Amino acid sequence: MKQISHWINGATVAGTSSRSGNVFNPATGVQTAAVDFASVEEVDQVVAAAVDAFPAWRATNLSRRAEILFNIRDLVHTNRSEIASVLSAEHGKVLSDAIGEVSRGLENIEFACGVPHLLKGGYSEQASVGVDVYSIKQPLGVVAGITPFNFPAMVPMWMFANALACGNTFVLKPSEKDPSVALYLAELLQQAGVPDGVFNVVNGDKVAVDRLLTHPDIAAVSFVGSTPIAKYIYETGTKNGKRVQALGGAKNHMLVLPDADLDMAADAAVSAAYGSAGERCMAISVLLAVDSVADALIEKVKERIPAIKVGPGSDPANEMGPLITAEHRDKVASYLAGAAAEGAKVVVDGREGIPAEGYFIKPSILDEVKPGMRCYDEEIFGPVLNVVRVKTYDEGVALINSNAFGNGVALFTRDGGVARQFQFDVSVGMVGINVPIPVPVSYYSFGGWKNSLFGDHHMYGPEGINFYTRSKVVTSRWPDPRTSSVDLGFPTNR
Repeated sequence: MKQISHWINGATVAGTSSRSGNVFNPATGVQTAAVDFASVEEVDQVVAAAVDAFPAWRATNLSRRAEILFNIRDLVHTNRSEIASVLSAEHGKVLSDAIGEVSRGLENIEFACGVPHLLKGGYSEQASVGVDVYSIKQPLGVVAGITPFNFPAMVPMWMFANALACGNTFVLKPSEKDPSVALYLAELLQQAGVPDGVFNVVNGDKVAVDRLLTHPDIAAVSFVGSTPIAKYIYETGTKNGKRVQALGGAKNHMLVLPDADLDMAADAAVSAAYGSAGERCMAISVLLAVDSVADALIEKVKERIPAIKVGPGSDPANEMGPLITAEHRDKVASYLAGAAAEGAKVVVDGREGIPAEGYFIKPSILDEVKPGMRCYDEEIFGPVLNVVRVKTYDEGVALINSNAFGNGVALFTRDGGVARQFQFDVSVGMVGINVPIPVPVSYYSFGGWKNSLFGDHHMYGPEGINFYTRSKVVTSRWPDPRTSSVDLGFPTNR
């Protein structure tokens, strides 16, 4: 059976802790590999390699860093089908979805290729007599990324592209459920010219995570995952003096107004709710339907579901794959099982007609959902669309704003004035107007509000550059020595 190990200082290094986890093909339920779980000592070994590599990488000129990033971009693009195959085999998502994930990750690498421009500082001449002041951006040192199972290629690219471009060295702790993509990327980075020790991969569980959060040589930690873990990462990391950006969970709403094109809205709801089997933090999980169009809209969503092909990701004809584990499948199924007792109506039950093998649940719809129900209050992270009926625009916005999460939201309307008011009114970090999944392009930044984000920086884009650098302000004077004198007064610029 395949053994998945660590990537330390430019080479595969077998684990020594005698602890490991099982890796499955979610489409069959068959174990395909075992992944080594790092001990504290092994994490220390990884961090030490990154520490040793930092001085030379930091001193590497910007043109050379950009050249390496362009090489990374070309290699990831050339090997995108292979990356997608590795991803699909361990995560379960269909190949078209996996290739799309790699493509979105590539956008972040392309953004980072502009590092010579992105790291430009500011300069003020003659701030005082003979005095110039300028600011520069410098790397933090060794930084870590802790990434989720649902995007094992894209989310690491969100992090390491900017981190490396800024001159940091990087330690990646991928999900133990689908770790192979991280190691494949490590090999590509090495081929691209990334020096040994600059990019490292350590596999593991909470032992590895906790050591990264407390290690004195880790300067910053990036995380994407569930809200309880994001809060833990943020609190533990900051308590240990680290800069932390921790993205948590979501309960994304899509408000459909009576003037909307209902066919377009139904297409969008189906795509956003069931793509990646609903295992994405930007999935639409709540359809807010204004009463006058609710029945028609639900019927249009319902009639599209039988056409969705569910099955193993290896079959190009399939559009939706399995969930990541048997435990997660059972948790998602429990929301359907308990819906009626809470007062919701099961319109489409995805537990029916599923393959005998693997961790599948088909697209599902719950109607007449209300706040206070478990299916509404909790992040399901599966192909279950909750329908909440509202009477007015104001009621819909109030419901969105009262939710504990604030990751993404969408509005479907033909009224430009209402759309503009919506983006002003709504308390959510990423807003789509007739766009169901408003993931920002790479030259903006990704992140929500409220319980969807812990920390002050959003992910990737300009905020990613700021997160992975610290500013230094230099005040300089080259005076005529004849003007030098002792002055104990407070320095002023006048």
